[in-house]
Amino acid sequence: MKTASTAQSIVTHQPGDKASSQEWVDWFFLHFLPAWIERAGDPSGFGFYDLLDENATAAQPHKRTVLAQARLLFTFSHLALLTNNSDFYDAARVARDALPAFRKAPGSYCYARSDNKQATSEADDAFARSYDQSFVILGLSTWGRLHPDDNADAELEACWLAIDANLTDHATGLLLEHDGLTDPAHPAAPYRAQNPHMHLYEAALQAYEMTQQPIWLNRAAHMRAKGLEYFYDQDSGTIMEFIAPDLSALKAKDGQWREIGHQCEWAWLLYREAELGGDANDYGNVRKIADTLLAFADTHGITTAGTMQGAVFDAVSSDTSWREETFLLWPQTEAIKTFAIRKAQAEHSASAEQLTLLMFKKYFSGHAAFINQLDASGKVLWSDALSRLLYHIVLALTEGVRAGLWTMPKSK
Repeated sequence: MKTASTAQSIVTHQPGDKASSQEWVDWFFLHFLPAWIERAGDPSGFGFYDLLDENATAAQPHKRTVLAQARLLFTFSHLALLTNNSDFYDAARVARDALPAFRKAPGSYCYARSDNKQATSEADDAFARSYDQSFVILGLSTWGRLHPDDNADAELEACWLAIDANLTDHATGLLLEHDGLTDPAHPAAPYRAQNPHMHLYEAALQAYEMTQQPIWLNRAAHMRAKGLEYFYDQDSGTIMEFIAPDLSALKAKDGQWREIGHQCEWAWLLYREAELGGDANDYGNVRKIADTLLAFADTHGITTAGTMQGAVFDAVSSDTSWREETFLLWPQTEAIKTFAIRKAQAEHSASAEQLTLLMFKKYFSGHAAFINQLDASGKVLWSDALSRLLYHIVLALTEGVRAGLWTMPKSK
C-alpha cells in the first residue's frame, strides 16, 4: 500500500551531512529506488506516473507520456543487466507493457495517452515526436538484451524505418519535430533542434552495444555527423540548441543559448562512440570535438562560489557574456558522467565525487522524492520529481560505478 510512511522512510534512511558518495549511492539504490517504484507505479497497471510532487505523490495521474515509459524501460533494463536484481527486471516489465498503448503504426509511437490507454483530448498528443522515438529505440534495445525472447529486433528496425519515413526532412537529413509537420522550412515552423539528433545518436550507439549489429554503429555515425554538421559552432567550440526553420542562425539570446548539460552529453557520447570502435577515420576528430566541448563546459559552465559551488549552470551564452544562474538537476548528472569518463585525471575523479555529493545534498536530502531546479542560493524553483529524470540520475551513478568511483550495493 502506498502510504505517507513510505515517503517518510525515504527521508528517514537518508545519510547524514558527512556521508560519503558511496553511502549516498547505497541509499539511492537500496532505499530510494524501491520506494519510488512502489509510489510511481500505476496500481491499474498502465506504466509509471510521469511525475511525483514534493510529497512523492502522483501529480498528473490521468496522463502518461511515451517519453517517460521509454526512458524508464531503458533505466530499469540497464540496472537489471548490471545487477541481476529481479526488482529492476519487474520494473522494466511494467514500462515495457505500457508501450503498446502508444503504438500508432509499426515503429511509430504517439506522444501521450490518457490513463485508460485511449487518446487524450489534446490533438498534439497524437503526434509521434522524433525526440520520443529515440528513447523507444534506447529502451527496446536494452530490454531486448535483457529479455531476448521478446524479439525486439524487428520493432527496433521498424522504429528506425518509421523515423526515416515520417520524421526526417529529406531535403536536409535533419529530424522533424513531429510527424504532423508538413513544411519544416516555413517561417512559422518550430526551430530545428539539436536534441533529437543527439538522442537518436545515443539510441543507435546503445542498439549497437546491445545487439552487436554493425548497422547500428553506422547509423550512429550518420546521426552524429548530421548533428555536428548543423549544430556544432566551431567559433565557440559549442553545440547550438536551435537553428531557424530556414537553417539560418538565430539572433540575439536564442542564437547564443548554450546548455552546459548538452555540451557534456554530446562529449560523453562522442567518447562512447570512440570507445565502442566507431569509424577509425573519425576517431581523432570525434575525440577532439569532445575535448573542445568539455573545455567550454569546464571553464564557463560551473559556478565557483556560493551555496551551489561546483554545480553546473543551466545555460551560458556562446560568447560567455551572460549565464543563467539557475540549476536544473539533469545537467549535474551529465557533468558527473563526463568527470567519470575522464577519471584518469585526478581532478576529474574528485570533481565527480564532489558533484555527486552536491546533487544528493541539494536535490534529495530532506525530500520525499527529489527537486528539479534550484536558484543560486539553493532556493527551490521547481519541486516536481519528473520520472523521466531517473534516466539521467541512474546513468550518472552507473558511470561512476564503471569508473570505479563507487560500487553498486548488493540488494537487500
